[in-house]
Amino acid sequence: MSGTTVSPDRILIRGAHLISVDPLVGEVPSADILIEDGKIARISPCSDDAIDAEVIDAAGKIAIPGFVDTHRHTWQSLVRHIATDWTLGQYFTGIHFGLSALYRPEDTEIANLLGALEAVNAGVTTLLDWSHNLETPAHADGAIAGLRDSGIRGVFGHGGGATMWAVPNAVPHSLDVERIQREHFGGGTTNGLLTLAFAARGPQFTPGQTASDDILLARRLGLRITMHVGDGEWGRSRPVEVLHANGLTGDDITYVHCNTLSGEELMIIADTGGTASVAADVESQMGHGWPATGRLLEAGIRPSLSIDVCSSTSGDMFGAMKTTISLQRALDNSRTENADGRAGVALECADVIEFATLRGAIATGLAHEVGSISVGKAADIVLLDTHRLETTPLNNAVGAVVYSGHVGLVDTVLIDGRIVKLDGRLTRPDLETVLARATRARDELFERAQRQEATASARLGGAWKPAAVSAS
Repeated sequence: MSGTTVSPDRILIRGAHLISVDPLVGEVPSADILIEDGKIARISPCSDDAIDAEVIDAAGKIAIPGFVDTHRHTWQSLVRHIATDWTLGQYFTGIHFGLSALYRPEDTEIANLLGALEAVNAGVTTLLDWSHNLETPAHADGAIAGLRDSGIRGVFGHGGGATMWAVPNAVPHSLDVERIQREHFGGGTTNGLLTLAFAARGPQFTPGQTASDDILLARRLGLRITMHVGDGEWGRSRPVEVLHANGLTGDDITYVHCNTLSGEELMIIADTGGTASVAADVESQMGHGWPATGRLLEAGIRPSLSIDVCSSTSGDMFGAMKTTISLQRALDNSRTENADGRAGVALECADVIEFATLRGAIATGLAHEVGSISVGKAADIVLLDTHRLETTPLNNAVGAVVYSGHVGLVDTVLIDGRIVKLDGRLTRPDLETVLARATRARDELFERAQRQEATASARLGGAWKPAAVSAS
């Protein structure tokens, strides 16, 4: 691993304002958190007792669980912001039918390293990499190498390559996932900080038997499944009903987006124990439909949050939380019975923090390890500096995290008890090299694109507007 981390056996985080997201611990205005061998060993009121440990002075800082992003196409970090003015149809044309096929394995590796480090810097300690640009085994190896090099707790969602994503089509899911499980995960589902998952297209993007075969493959390998459903016009095809009619729904599936699903489909997800991932920034920007947060809650599903395409939006969960709560409150307030907000708010700041942490851990199958600051869990902890103009005086810590939180407040990040960010800076010494590699890979990608007829119009800046593919 190229990065440098600090890994003492015992660390004491002293005097933090703790937002634990553990109902048994709650919010503690001044707490000590003792970490031993990467695990949270004790949570107690702050004291001056001498302890044989490396001490992190957290007075004036908020301690929260590391954020869990349940759906990010990290490989698109090389083309970040290229699609900020694109619709969903333009995204498919420009990225999936265009640039994706021009990625080399080394491009995928540096993109994943860059994107995962961006996540860590922003307090995201667990990232589900929804990796659907793996045309060859070398691309998959590169994606895994980038995640591992970053030091993040990663869930590698194997999602095939450009050929599979020329949707709709009946190309089966690449059996390279079996090699990956054997070579990178020892035949199981975890290896160190990485977990293997299955990113399925589902019936929304691939017809009948192919969708069924993909899901059965994932279950044969014992992998959790993550799947896009209900995004835009494609999502009106009742994909969850199709799955359910074929006996394929289950509590091992995370349904991503859900915007245009019917109410009946949301109830199917709830009744079969499925989880959900909302990406409100991208959904509202690109035309997926209104974020389904409130409808999911009404169906009894507490969703997780995700960034989605970093070609379109920023990679931090503060923005995701704020967009999620703001849009849902706008929808709630638009109801006649809540004119002028007489009914109060249904969605609170504590809810979206839970969505961004514990609910993400549940959706990735990692709630036994992360998602809350709880004794016995891994020490994936973020300290936010409140000695700032935007947070002083600190009157409501939960509200401050949601409405004034940003990457600049992220002072310290621990993953599995290792200090990977300290005093506002990542601890690895090679960041300039990473940035230079990424910029060089981006330049070469666009040089190749401009030599291909299908992508000859690709340009940096905001002028490139691909023609939109239709869902019909």
